[in-house]
Amino acid sequence: MARKKIIFWAIVVIIMLGVVFLPRFSELQRLREENANIKKSIILLRQDNEALTEEVRRMEQDPWYVEKKAREKLGIIKKGEYIYKKSGD
Repeated sequence: MARKKIIFWAIVVIIMLGVVFLPRFSELQRLREENANIKKSIILLRQDNEALTEEVRRMEQDPWYVEKKAREKLGIIKKGEYIYKKSGD
């Protein structure tokens, strides 16, 4: 009889611990996954930042690069030049 009570109370304690800690464990797993995603985003943003920093450096130091970008993005041409486009563009 005493053995059945001990087994019963052990099962009750195990169930209570599961009820208390299982949601916390699930939340911990979710937070770990979110943290990993944020770390990946940080790595990508750092790479973008490095590329933009290099772009700014080139813009400040290389007038030919500025001209090239102006021609590409704004369609600026020099006097006497013509723009040739492929059909379908």
